[in-house]
Amino acid sequence: MRRAACVLCGLLFSLSAAAAPTLMVFGDSISAGFGLDPGSGWVALLDTKLKAQSSPALKNWSVVNVSVSGETSGGGLARLPAALAQYHPQMLLIELGGNDGLRGQPISAMRANLEKMIVLGAAAKAQPVLMEMRIPSNYGPLYTDHFTQTFAAVAQAQHVALVPFFLMPLAADRARWFQDDGIHPNAAAQPLLVDAVWPTLQPLLMKLGAAAVR
Repeated sequence: MRRAACVLCGLLFSLSAAAAPTLMVFGDSISAGFGLDPGSGWVALLDTKLKAQSSPALKNWSVVNVSVSGETSGGGLARLPAALAQYHPQMLLIELGGNDGLRGQPISAMRANLEKMIVLGAAAKAQPVLMEMRIPSNYGPLYTDHFTQTFAAVAQAQHVALVPFFLMPLAADRARWFQDDGIHPNAAAQPLLVDAVWPTLQPLLMKLGAAAVR
């Protein structure tokens, strides 16, 4: 009887684990919540939003945030294998590249790093999703335009979903939505970031989540 109970408990645990897919957010300071109180960043708010959904395909998702302030695409590539091995995510949301652009690094290197991260994620059975990033226009139109276009080019080449630049809704009123540094969104802006990523992420999470609870 005791052995049967143990087997049943193990089976229930396995089913519970299978029904709790993980979304890993892999980004820089914007996703790490630079300058914000713990738990007030957009990634934490996304986790709260998912848990408030009525559908098990959405509410069962677990969100882990392994974003690092100041991270570049090269730094992200170096630490991605360990993060994938630790969390075994079903979805990998890549929010990197902004610091490459702000530092004027070669766009070809950034593209290669993003593509390698997508390949690593897919190999680890985590569906990659790329987030578009942009930089200020004072870097010159040639570099700025090439930088922006690279994200769509990578997404198309690698056949992954692309989240449109999620800071765009804040651009019209920078004094209202940004911290004093003019780079990082403030606490009031975080719900807007969730709203910006939701239309792209929701159907993807729903599809993967539905498969997990079958």
